[in-house]
Amino acid sequence: MILFAQLHEQNDKITELSNVLSYLIDDRLICDTTVTCELFFQYVDRVREHLDMEERELYQTLLAHRENKVRITANMFLAGSGEIKRVFSQYLKRWCKDKELRIKDHDQFVKETREMFELVLRRIEDEVEHLYPTVREVRMQLAA
Repeated sequence: MILFAQLHEQNDKITELSNVLSYLIDDRLICDTTVTCELFFQYVDRVREHLDMEERELYQTLLAHRENKVRITANMFLAGSGEIKRVFSQYLKRWCKDKELRIKDHDQFVKETREMFELVLRRIEDEVEHLYPTVREVRMQLAA
């Protein structure tokens, strides 16, 4: 069974990386460094890992729940996960090759990267406010 502490730790690391990277990508010279690239792909890997873990550990029970509200919540988050993965895939095709950043238009890269960060940060906020409380409630019902 997944621990909420682990989910929160993942969210904290993702948030921390996005905050640091937001500063690093602003400077074109720093943006092209190995360190920035490594942090960037660490961010990408952590987001993917987090979404995959939620899919493996959370949704099955919620989707099978008797309450429609719980199933709707699970479906919304599952669809959101798919959308984030789709956006990530398109973004990475545009800006990356073989685990390296390929930035031809720095201003556009910064704009699209900030949009991606915002998408993920909104998702984290929604998880904390809506998904995790729903999972806790369902687990309490099952334990009773």
